[in-house]
Amino acid sequence: MSPRLNLLAPGVRANPYPHYAELRRSSPVCQVDPGGLWAVTRFDDVTAVLKNPQLFSSEGMRRATCPSWLEDPPFAHSMVVQDPPVHGRLRALVGRAFGPTALSRMEPWVRNLAESFAAQLPAGQPIDFIDAFSRPLPAGVMGELLGLDVSLQPRFARWADDLTSTSSVQPGDTRRMEQIRTTVREARGFLSEVLAQRRRRPGNDMVSDLIATRVEGDALTEAELLSFFFMLLIAGLETTTHLLNHSVRMLIEHPQVAERVRADLSLVPKLVEEVLRFEPPVHAIMRVTTAETELGGARLPAGAWVLVLLGSANRDESRFPDADQFRIDRPGPQNLPFGHGIHFCLGAPLARLEARLGLESLLSRFSAIASRGPVTWNLSLSVRGPRELPVELLPG
Repeated sequence: MSPRLNLLAPGVRANPYPHYAELRRSSPVCQVDPGGLWAVTRFDDVTAVLKNPQLFSSEGMRRATCPSWLEDPPFAHSMVVQDPPVHGRLRALVGRAFGPTALSRMEPWVRNLAESFAAQLPAGQPIDFIDAFSRPLPAGVMGELLGLDVSLQPRFARWADDLTSTSSVQPGDTRRMEQIRTTVREARGFLSEVLAQRRRRPGNDMVSDLIATRVEGDALTEAELLSFFFMLLIAGLETTTHLLNHSVRMLIEHPQVAERVRADLSLVPKLVEEVLRFEPPVHAIMRVTTAETELGGARLPAGAWVLVLLGSANRDESRFPDADQFRIDRPGPQNLPFGHGIHFCLGAPLARLEARLGLESLLSRFSAIASRGPVTWNLSLSVRGPRELPVELLPG
């Protein structure tokens, strides 16, 4: 009997796609490590799971983000860990913050922010792209949305890195557990103070708007507001950072694509869509079965932990011709990277906006981007991206 695939093994982490392909061929729903999770790898099975919250509960996300060693877990009241009807109530209360009107209001200042960060980048010398651009930009956007000082960006980055790694902490790793507990306490204290300040003096920012939001007289509780802002650290910072990182990696690895897009910036949205399919920042979503069920030829018991592998579904050969080829002319938006069904990501339009404007600012200023060292990868079951991305920006 062959050993189970360990998704956090260094070789798998560096390039999981051949391993995903083998699972799709031979064992489309099977147990993997760490922890004997049931991995779902084919596109149709993935969408079936995400469309059926009654059978595949978001309690799986609660268990993944709220381990027993983490007191007062930050996402306990977030809509990503809730099933209907609680989920619908929370989504209605926060959804207006990401509507088309809000997005059109954001675009001018997001563009200015992207251009100002790009103007500060040194040409002709090695830099870590993450520290220099891909993290400051979404951190700046988030700071603007929440009315926070952009100088807090390094703190946000550390918080986001810790909060995305709870599911990968090994049993007995007490040092890492305490580090994450410290992060949660620090972040909770900071965000609680921000909420208190906005209650005293409302401003023109998302925090003030969400405090004031009412739907049929209902408002978000303090705990729900805190969980939402914790979630925004992940969705608004970590995933957008890695969308920019993967986009730059693809421009480096596919110079003909880079040349074509640089000559016609109207192709940037197509580039972003193919990056979302080919290298999605969010690789997996957790669910738990509420009853025994059959999926992809496997029999799953009630209470099974299910790992929905978006990163595999987006390379499914039955859905995407030449799935392992990076092609920016593929038709249609790639929505699966943002989830599916009732939990489709509210922040998807904002992530696309930030990536588009960030890449436009880089491509219009620099003639090329070159790799200047190996990529080191983060350690998280949910979000996959580099810890460091050494590059050199060549002058235009």
